[in-house]
This record gives sequence, C-alpha cells and structure tokens, in this order.
Amino acid sequence: MHDYSAHADQVYASAQSAAASSSVVASWRRCMVMHRLAPEEKRLPMRLTSQEFQTALERSERLVAEAANELDRLFLAVGKAGCCLLLTDRNGIALERRGAVGDDKEFHDLGLWPGSVWTEASIGTNGIGTALADERAVAIFRDQHFFSSNINLSCTTAPIRDHRGQLAGALDISSCRDDVSDGTLAILSQTVRDAAVRIELNLFRSAFAGARFVMVPTDIASTSALLAVDRNDLVLGATRAARLALKLDDHRIAVGIPASDVLREQQGAAGEDLIEAERAALLRALSRANGNVSQAAAALGMSRSTLHRKMNRLNLH
Repeated sequence: MHDYSAHADQVYASAQSAAASSSVVASWRRCMVMHRLAPEEKRLPMRLTSQEFQTALERSERLVAEAANELDRLFLAVGKAGCCLLLTDRNGIALERRGAVGDDKEFHDLGLWPGSVWTEASIGTNGIGTALADERAVAIFRDQHFFSSNINLSCTTAPIRDHRGQLAGALDISSCRDDVSDGTLAILSQTVRDAAVRIELNLFRSAFAGARFVMVPTDIASTSALLAVDRNDLVLGATRAARLALKLDDHRIAVGIPASDVLREQQGAAGEDLIEAERAALLRALSRANGNVSQAAAALGMSRSTLHRKMNRLNLH
C-alpha cells in the first residue's frame, strides 16, 4: 500500500529546496507556486461542459482526423496490456480516447476520459500537462505525479506539432497496472514518440496537399525533417525538425525561398539556372514520351527539328 502522506511530504521537501534537481521537481514547484496546488489534496481533473467539449473538438478537427488511424493502430499494440490512450489539444483537453472496456471504470474514475483537462494547473504533474508545459516528451512514473491520489498511475506523453511547428496537442499512454516497470515505460515512451511523429507528418502532408515533399538531411537522420515544395521549387512549408535544421521561420518561408537555396545545393554561375531549368523540362518531356522525340516535341508545343536543336545545344543526345 502506498504511503500518501509520505509522498506529499516528499513533494513539499523537494519543491521547496533551493534548486530543482530534475524536470519532475521543477514541475512540482510550478504546481505549488504557480497553480497553488497541494499534493495531499484529492481531486479529479477539471471537466468541460458538453458545449465546451464540442467547441474544443471543432477547433481541433484536423488533428482528430489525422490522428484517428494512428490511435487505432497504437491501441492494437498496447491495449491488451491494460493501457489507455488519450489524444489532447494544446490546452490539455482530452479529445479522443482508446481503451479496453474492462478497464474503462478505473480510467474513468481517474478522469482519463474525453472532456477532461490534463494540464498541470488542473491536475498537477502528469504526463500530458508536463509534456505540454515543457514542450517535450516526458514519462511520469507513479510517485512522480504531484497529487498523492495519482501515484498508482504511470504515463508517457509526446507533444504533437502542426504544419508550422507549433504545439497542436499531445498523445498519451497511461497504465494503472502494478507490474509496469521503468523498462516497460521506456518502451512505451519510444512507441508514443514514434506515433506522435507520424501524426505530425499526417498533419503536414494534409496541410500541403499536392506539394512535393523533400527530406532534409540532419545530424540525427530524422524522418520528420521535411520541406513542402511547389512546382517552382519554392518552399511552401517546413516541419519543426526541418525548421531547426535549416534555420527557417514563417517569415523566410512567406517571402518565397527556393528549396535549392535552403538546402545549399551547388549553385551555377549567373544564367545557368535558366539553362538547367530548360534541360530539366526537356528531360521530363522525353521521359514521359519514352524517348520518342516527335511525341516529346508535340507535348512541348514545338517542332521536331526545334527540339533536336535544343537537345544538341544541351548535349541531350
């Protein structure tokens, strides 16, 4: 049996120390100083009214739609292990849930349910609230929670960012099982981070439907570093990983910058860009025509002899 009084004493002692020794202790201090919470207090997360919840759902309609398949896939992997999944918006409001029917009562009693608010201000240190506050993936293991009433809970959460790299929500896996170990939580943490990245990529692709996507080389070989590029090679958008790698922001993207420039591809002398553009256009036409010069010329709206002259000039024979 857990000693709830001892947990509250530990929170008070750690949070009141001269310096925060960890991100968890820093969160405990925020809960006490900023949010005026007491660890011995028994409380559930705040809940929205039906109308407020409907408004939150409508506000995050795209997030919910792009996350649905990933939530289903993730639940198939961890649902039988007694885990509950929550998708929240950037304000910690639980929008979607996946859980086994047999576990519903326990999670409902804890407030792990759509319409609940899992910010630090609402329910103290917890996976969702602390991940949103720190804007990074976190795992909160049992007595790392702020409230004594939540120390049976283990959760791991990853933030989700939108197509502009801004915080859009969070994805959480929670468990009340006694046999959850640090090792198990570490595996779940990687699983939830991977799922959050896939949701981010879904959001990015849907925001720039019809664009060409270019993977940005990074030091960590991140698959989430993508550029959305239009037919003129101008950057339309960039994921957060790409923005960090290439030092891009909304202003640089809005003014229009060629992908070849931000990727620092080798630039030719003045005038060579037009030549290379013409070469690329001819090569595309010839490829689409399977090398048939007459068909390629017709597609380009020029005579066969004109195309031959251009091919000779550009050494395309």
